[in-house]
Amino acid sequence: MMMKVAIIGSRSYTNKRKIKDFVFKLKEKVGDDLVIVSGGAKQGSDKYAKQYALEFDINYSEFPPYHEPHNQHCVYGAFRYNKQYSVGNYHKRNKDLVEYSDNVVAFCTEGKITDGTGSALKSAKKIDKKVIIFD
Repeated sequence: MMMKVAIIGSRSYTNKRKIKDFVFKLKEKVGDDLVIVSGGAKQGSDKYAKQYALEFDINYSEFPPYHEPHNQHCVYGAFRYNKQYSVGNYHKRNKDLVEYSDNVVAFCTEGKITDGTGSALKSAKKIDKKVIIFD
């Protein structure tokens, strides 16, 4: 059975070494039954989650906000994407990402939880999803 681990966090998160080490150790522990899930942001935690999942040949799934274009890693079909921009797209995406994943791992800078990360963590708490927070 595949283990889906969401890696979330701030777009300003810069400690790529911490994410790389986490993803590498997770792959060693879980093996080929691992899926890394992210929100697809072009910087920060999402960027590094994608980069290292692909670098370590780990299955990768993505939940970009629904105003972004569809890509090959999207869990949902193309019909969900290219919608009109709305801040609410991020919160809906975060909720969907958390529901899809088995565990949620947040990488925060100096323990500061940004609005987007907070939104995802709130969704996880509502459904008793296991959460780990690194700073």
